[in-house]
Amino acid sequence: MSVKCAFLFPGQGSQAVGMGQDFFNNSDIAKQMVADASERTGINFEELLFTENDKLEKTEYTQPAILLVSAIAHRLFENEMPIKPHYAMGHSLGEFSALVSVGAIDAIDAVELVNLRGKLMAEACAGQDVGMMVALGLSDDVVESICAEQRDAGMKVWPVNYNAEGQIVIAGVKSDLQKLEPILKEAKAKRAMLLNMSVASHCPLLEAATAPLAEKLTEVLRDEFNAPVVSNVTAEYYSSKAEALELLPKQLTSPVLYKQAIAKFDDEVDCYIEFGHGGVLKGLNRKATTKPHFVVSDMASLQVALDEISKLNAQ
Repeated sequence: MSVKCAFLFPGQGSQAVGMGQDFFNNSDIAKQMVADASERTGINFEELLFTENDKLEKTEYTQPAILLVSAIAHRLFENEMPIKPHYAMGHSLGEFSALVSVGAIDAIDAVELVNLRGKLMAEACAGQDVGMMVALGLSDDVVESICAEQRDAGMKVWPVNYNAEGQIVIAGVKSDLQKLEPILKEAKAKRAMLLNMSVASHCPLLEAATAPLAEKLTEVLRDEFNAPVVSNVTAEYYSSKAEALELLPKQLTSPVLYKQAIAKFDDEVDCYIEFGHGGVLKGLNRKATTKPHFVVSDMASLQVALDEISKLNAQ
């Protein structure tokens, strides 16, 4: 059979010092991509990725670092097994990595783009002391209702990441999120915890970032999709530059419909391949699918994915 794979790409929160180092140590392609990204952006990616530092948690550095490692993982896989995905999808930032994987944007252009995206997001949130919080164990309806009630009372809180059943991330002003914590627990949340995030993603607080991001997207996007990408905004396929230009700026201020997209398209694929560090999406998918899920995060896991997909193709 010809196995149908979905390519998946993680977003912010998957970063860690040392990610991508095994690729860098063992691949000339990885070394060149790190060098090219460093030259383009002025960021020393060897230092950012492989040494202890305080920059990796700042969104303007987090985003290009995660995308670069994901793009390297995908490039090395593609060199060994040049298959097209049935579709590609990312979680938040990962949607830009997905676009790289289907040829809609050059990898180094994308590193530069998401470096700018991070700067724009940080600028939009400057002076507001914003944050994000994960709520576990509550239904979507309950979290949405609580947030709506509190917004009516003057708080700035929005449900923004629909990650898995019983797991929603809320964004907003940090002091309001702290006030929300006991309200969520009173509603029987198993946990309500502030995340280590320097911005409030996917909510109206990022409106100022949308226009300048759209301008840069116009410059770097290609109309050359070799497979569809699933939009975080709509949980639907898109496959053109025009659609991307409409959807990607909206992604900054709209919730990430990750679990909805997995549920919608799970029947169309035989397996998932996650490119990048951490295996975060594999963890989210445990509740949503029984399909095989491979994580390509270093040379050993790359070989496992290649071997297992070859077996699936041989069936």
